Amino acid sequence: MPADWFAVYTKHQHEKSAASLLERKGIQQFLPLYREVRRWKDRKQEVVLPLFPCYLFVFTELSRKLEVLQTAGVRWFVENSGHACPVSEAEIEALQKVCASGVRMEPHPFLKQGDTVRVSEGPLAGIEGILTQVKNEHRIVLSVELLKRSVAVEVDLLSVERIGGPRAGLSGQAASERRNA
Repeated sequence: MPADWFAVYTKHQHEKSAASLLERKGIQQFLPLYREVRRWKDRKQEVVLPLFPCYLFVFTELSRKLEVLQTAGVRWFVENSGHACPVSEAEIEALQKVCASGVRMEPHPFLKQGDTVRVSEGPLAGIEGILTQVKNEHRIVLSVELLKRSVAVEVDLLSVERIGGPRAGLSGQAASERRNA
């Protein structure tokens, strides 16, 4: 059986120790980290935190699943219907490239095209619409149902929060009623 990347769930705040133990066992692991400045009353300090709290990635064959699970701090493999789900090689490579680049990054809620979102900050705060992407620019689409017209507004992805999934053909009023139900 060929090796694949898998996501494993760890005990809270045990990602780094579990990654270290897996490495000692000869199991390739990847723990994406980011830097954040934490402020206390008396000082500021830069801390290194997991990009995905309670998760890390392992590159292994499923025949070594038990060995991974017997590692202190590791709880379980991310599974579907009782089977460990491989993570896309392209997604892992993209994460590795971003982590190696040194660019500033931080966790962000999962958003996908078609999600209903609300602008959380800036001059457009409070506006709701549908998230779209044109080329490399993110936009929210605002609609005037009566006129059957829409406008796309460019937004910074960091300033939006998900408030609902894809609208799947619902009219604006029906989607609003569904959200408020």
